[in-house]
Amino acid sequence: MNRVKVITDSTADLSPELQSKFGIEVIPLYVLFGDKSYLDGVEITTEELYQKVEKNKSLPKTSAPSFGDFYEVFSRWTQEGYDVLCITISSQLSGTHQTARLVADEFGKGRVWIVDSQNLSTGIGILALKAAELAQEGKGVEEIYQAITDAIPKAKVSFIIDTLKYLHMGGRCNSVQLLASNALKIRPQIIVKDGSMVVGAKYRGKRPYCLKEFCNDVVGDGSQINKKRAFVTHSLCTEEEQGNYKQRLEALGVEEIYVNQAGTVISSHCGQGTIGIIYLED
Repeated sequence: MNRVKVITDSTADLSPELQSKFGIEVIPLYVLFGDKSYLDGVEITTEELYQKVEKNKSLPKTSAPSFGDFYEVFSRWTQEGYDVLCITISSQLSGTHQTARLVADEFGKGRVWIVDSQNLSTGIGILALKAAELAQEGKGVEEIYQAITDAIPKAKVSFIIDTLKYLHMGGRCNSVQLLASNALKIRPQIIVKDGSMVVGAKYRGKRPYCLKEFCNDVVGDGSQINKKRAFVTHSLCTEEEQGNYKQRLEALGVEEIYVNQAGTVISSHCGQGTIGIIYLED
């Protein structure tokens, strides 16, 4: 039985430290400002993204890794005797998954397996970590594929958006919604459901109050949370805000809590000040 290499794309928002610790390779998406292209998480930082948006007064375009990007990585690992398990961003949110599937067909049967995470950000990442642990335990690629497929409905991801400005600039909400949100100080909850983003609760008031209410709604008494690990993922939030969420999860007995910054692709859609809590349900 071949060893298994776990691969994901950059929208999984895994830090370099986690990539190294779990032995996961990340294939970056592209962020495009005009005719200039940047590799997500490699050639542009989240801070630089926001600086460019403010300067240009427009959002960048984003695009999936190319056929060649996937082929190079898959070839390298299969030639070294590995089977490959690649977990991608939801097929409903990007063409990344479809491209990965086309590339997988170029390899021998059973050598490259592609998982549609039906998720984004560290909702993908938490599945990738689980897959990497199973690979480290010596499980085969088909067994890991089935375990991750079974875990997909248990991945719970939601964020609170600080401003609708970026959703508006990206065409995901209209001007009336933006004006109403600004006037009423509404901060919506975005939930990943069945591979798509939907609006959950709409919090109104000052930011600290909204963040607290969001956390209460998402975490509750913690009985539904698998205590092995969870993520607090944010886009340039304060250390205090990150710490508050981490402490809440610690108090519930979560063993591993990773505080991660969202990469440029995810941040270009959600905007600065977004923060979320991600976990697997028991």
